[in-house]
This record gives sequence, structure tokens and C-alpha cells, in this order.
Amino acid sequence: MSELKQNESLMTGNLLLQANNISHKFDYELFNNITLSLQKKQSIAIIGMSGSGKSTLLNILSSLLKPVEGEVLFNDKEIYSLKQKELLNIRRNDFGIIFQAHYLFRGFSASENLDISTLLSGEELDMQLLSDLKINHVLSQGVGELSGGQQQRLSIARIMTKKPKIIFADEPTGNLDKDTANIVMGTLFNYIKNNDAGLILVTHESDLAYQCDKVYKLEDLVLQELK
Repeated sequence: MSELKQNESLMTGNLLLQANNISHKFDYELFNNITLSLQKKQSIAIIGMSGSGKSTLLNILSSLLKPVEGEVLFNDKEIYSLKQKELLNIRRNDFGIIFQAHYLFRGFSASENLDISTLLSGEELDMQLLSDLKINHVLSQGVGELSGGQQQRLSIARIMTKKPKIIFADEPTGNLDKDTANIVMGTLFNYIKNNDAGLILVTHESDLAYQCDKVYKLEDLVLQELK
């Protein structure tokens, strides 16, 4: 993004997240000098080959991994400069992270998993959300009784229940059939539009990626805007 476009984003008052000059490496260089901004009601997809660093970049943007270089700004604050308690509050209250693994409490029912989320967030359970995701009929069942797709949708519902300002999703439809994937993505898109929220997802699926407002490809260390 050019400096002019970046400044225009800052002036709109709709900016949710700004990442500047992000670089990261492990034993090898993964990517460098990445700049990205997310606006309210905007969805962004990041595609790329396996091993290109998509999930690592998502972890950096979502506060889980400090980059080697660069900054990530949320509410005009550089998140990796915050005290641990402030950063945890952002993760708990403002960021919703959908992992490839479900991270559900397997000894509890679907309803109890949602109750834990509402207890921590102070939000009420949204029965319309559960209906939209077509899991309202499985609330009394144990997590182990649910199909993989139902567990994925329950995990997504648990994240959305806390009303995050930004949803970060790592392959959110990877284990879902096409019809169920469309239900999940429609629900996510409706959520960000109705709640002035934003969505950043990584995916291998081009059809899914191009449903988003913007599409980027991470390849050869750089992030290229495709849409």
C-alpha cells in the first residue's frame, strides 16, 4: 500500500487494524516489509502456497506472534508494546480467532461450551446466530457426539458470541462441504457488515477468497494485492 493510500485509510475513521513493514523469519526468511490495513465492514483474504507464511502472518496480525520487525496497530496502539494484561484484554474482548483446530471443551455439551463464552464475554447467547449456522438443534449433545463440521461451526459460534471487532480465521471452511462452507461464510460476512467489524482469513480456496472485499497473495516473501 502506498503512503498516500495508507494516510487516506487513517483519515476515514473506519480503520480497525494497521500493520506496517512486517517482517518475520525462523531459520529462513518468511516474508518482509508487509503493510496491510483493515477497515470496518471489510473482509480480506490471504492466499498462497503451503509454507508461504499465511498462518504465521495471521498469528502476527492477531496478536499471537511478535514479528521480527514492524508494528501492528489497533485503536492507535502498537499491540506488541502493550503490557501483557492489556494485550490479553484485546484478545479476550476485541479479537476473535478461528483456528483450524476446534479447541472445544470435550467434556461438556455444545450448550455448555457456548455458556463459557457468554460468561467470559458478558454477552447474551445469540440464538439467531446458532440458527444461521444450523447448530441450534445440537445444543444438548456432547462435543464428542458432533460431526467435524458441527464442531467447526460450534467453534465459530463461540468466537462470534463475544462480538469481536475483528475476526481472524485460519482455513475456516477447510473441513466443510460446499453448502456448509457457504453458510459459514455468509454468516461471517453478515456479522462484519452488521457490527462494524472486520474479517481477515487465510485459505487455499480461491473461490472462497474472491468472495472477500480484498484478496492478497503471499509469495516469494511479499504480499501482492490481487483484488
